[in-house]
Amino acid sequence: MSWASYIKGFQHYLQLEKGVSKNTIEAYLRDVSKLANYIQASSLPVSVEEIKLHHLQEFIQAINEVGLEVQSQARIISGIKAFYKYLMMEDVVKQSPTDLLEAPKLSRKLPDTLSVEEVNALLQSIDLSTPEGIRNRAMLEVLYGCGLRVSELVELKISSMSLDAGFMRVIGKGNKERLVPVGSEAIIHIKNYLQYTRPLVPVKKGEEDVVFLNRNGRRLSRVMVFYVIKKCANQVGSKKTISPHTLRHSFATHLIEGGADLRAVQEMLGHASITTTEIYTHLDREYLRSTILQYHPRYK
Repeated sequence: MSWASYIKGFQHYLQLEKGVSKNTIEAYLRDVSKLANYIQASSLPVSVEEIKLHHLQEFIQAINEVGLEVQSQARIISGIKAFYKYLMMEDVVKQSPTDLLEAPKLSRKLPDTLSVEEVNALLQSIDLSTPEGIRNRAMLEVLYGCGLRVSELVELKISSMSLDAGFMRVIGKGNKERLVPVGSEAIIHIKNYLQYTRPLVPVKKGEEDVVFLNRNGRRLSRVMVFYVIKKCANQVGSKKTISPHTLRHSFATHLIEGGADLRAVQEMLGHASITTTEIYTHLDREYLRSTILQYHPRYK
């Protein structure tokens, strides 16, 4: 069988058996296709079954030399490992050539965050006299007040929200569902949007249950959400690079600085591992010192 046939089978496996998100599937297929194109363009092209560790190492060296970022290299290796795991399940190969393939070391970069005052300035910069402003304020309140990913925001459903109970159901990475509390400010602005603005939009077929729509009645794109936030940042004269994820970072940081349990924040963010949540705890030294002084028995 050709590389294309195996990649097609891998796609079906991811869609039907693994239940991973659409974005993850697209990324994995892209990454494996990069490997296939590299192998087929080489002087001695080999089949899927004939790939050895040194072929993969040469491929990684090649993408490193063209300047691909370390994070992108690590993601590509992850995709290739998943591909060969699938091939082993299908008995195409007996042993994965990725077993000894090392991913590049990832630095734990501390994410940018906003202060409470900076978040408030961002939110208050939105003009609530326009339908788009009412929608945008509700969107940003949800991003900051609930810590959602931008992909979760644009896919948010009306039927998943229980505003009177103060919760919403969110479908995160890997189609994992979680319950997220909704704060009073977010509830106010969501209700305003749903009651006064959204009914004015000509909703397209299939989008009836989607919360946030553009003026044409379709769900917002991720790019549009980035654009809205960038516009707000420019209005307040912020020098920081602000994105939807910045509000998610700020949500987690402000919770932890306020004394929230790390496990609870992990649950609300939808992180599979607590180590992922820990990167959000870039707290200042004074906060760390005061925490030690308050809780450690040797400091009392």
